[in-house]
Amino acid sequence: MLLTIENGLVFQESVFIQDAIGIRVSRDAAGIVPVDAPLQEGERKVKSGIVIPGFADVHVHLREPGFSYKETIRTGTLAAAHGGYTAVCAMPNLHPVPDCLASLEQEREAIRAGAVIPVYPYGAITRGQEGGSLADLEAMAPYVVAFSDDGRGVQSDEMMEKAMEKARQLDKLIVAHCEDNRLLQGGYIHAGPYARSHGHRGISSESEWRQIARDLELVKKTGCRYHVCHVSAKESVALIRQAKKDGLDVSCETAPHYLVLTEADLQEDGRFKMTPPLQEEADRQALLEGIADGTIDMIITDHAPHSREEKAKGLAGSAMGVVGLETSFAVLYTKLVKPGLLTLEKLTELMALNPRKRFSLPQDPADFTVFTVDEPYRVDPETFLSMGRSTPFAGMEVYGTCRLTVAGGKPVWQDRQWLGL
Repeated sequence: MLLTIENGLVFQESVFIQDAIGIRVSRDAAGIVPVDAPLQEGERKVKSGIVIPGFADVHVHLREPGFSYKETIRTGTLAAAHGGYTAVCAMPNLHPVPDCLASLEQEREAIRAGAVIPVYPYGAITRGQEGGSLADLEAMAPYVVAFSDDGRGVQSDEMMEKAMEKARQLDKLIVAHCEDNRLLQGGYIHAGPYARSHGHRGISSESEWRQIARDLELVKKTGCRYHVCHVSAKESVALIRQAKKDGLDVSCETAPHYLVLTEADLQEDGRFKMTPPLQEEADRQALLEGIADGTIDMIITDHAPHSREEKAKGLAGSAMGVVGLETSFAVLYTKLVKPGLLTLEKLTELMALNPRKRFSLPQDPADFTVFTVDEPYRVDPETFLSMGRSTPFAGMEVYGTCRLTVAGGKPVWQDRQWLGL
């Protein structure tokens, strides 16, 4: 069938153009066509919609193999498609850890069997992500998007330097979860007034920025290409800004919850437990400034599903991590674009274009997603396609409903009622 969006916005040559847009949709194929294309099986017209290049998330946890009770490749990629994503990069904290070709192949087989959109796996930096010896980086290099021990910071300076030297030789990114275990203090919430009011010991943001500072010195020494995961602290932004000014090959990411929420939003609920923790308002403002001046290159979700039981033990006892693939665009559009803090073009760069450029992911013109933003709704985790339900945005009123996601010219998510099917 042919869908005509009468008052559409479509991303063309870095800007959104207002025009009538035709989208031909069938069971197995979809694409943008001229609005005067001949009709097939009737025509459906809608008043508005935004056509955006498919998003790419370089930081997701798909949990398979090893933890399929939390998420599978299939449910995770369906959730991604439901959120407008047409590519994701899967972190290596799995069982077995992909630290050699044999264990990596188990993950690649699960991807081939279950993924509905392209999935690009990471290889671990160290054996078992335990920090003791390097993983088989050379053997995995042709099959992984980058190397990371996400979920655990590489504590040894010597080990990180060896990893960077090897990654430079292989022309692969080191993607760093920066967390200095010596500064964790046995807690997890940022040690601000709102955190303390919940009766929990906190993690100083120094545990993040201190390891970033160490790594940046090693980048200077080795010439490695380097990317910082889930930046949350103002000091981290300042360090990365200076590193870029100094000409280092450095990039970084942040997540919607750090851009929208602060420790003042904490509730005694596992859906607010993530790492790094929510920070103070000054940190949030620094992140927004980092986006505005190009210090922060991209927005990811750090989608980290857990079972209901694992997230039902309050702030102290719940597992670390929240889900985000199905809420990211709506939350960011509502809280940043609508108030004028961010343009829709800039958000598209951060969610779709920049991740692909930095991680050398294909930019397929047949990948796109369609959102409507004229009617608000409340985030309801029970509507998620992900097996994870724990989100700090539950109940938030947002604008931005994904109506269609097309990957490689094939519909991978479609709101059949809106399409008139």
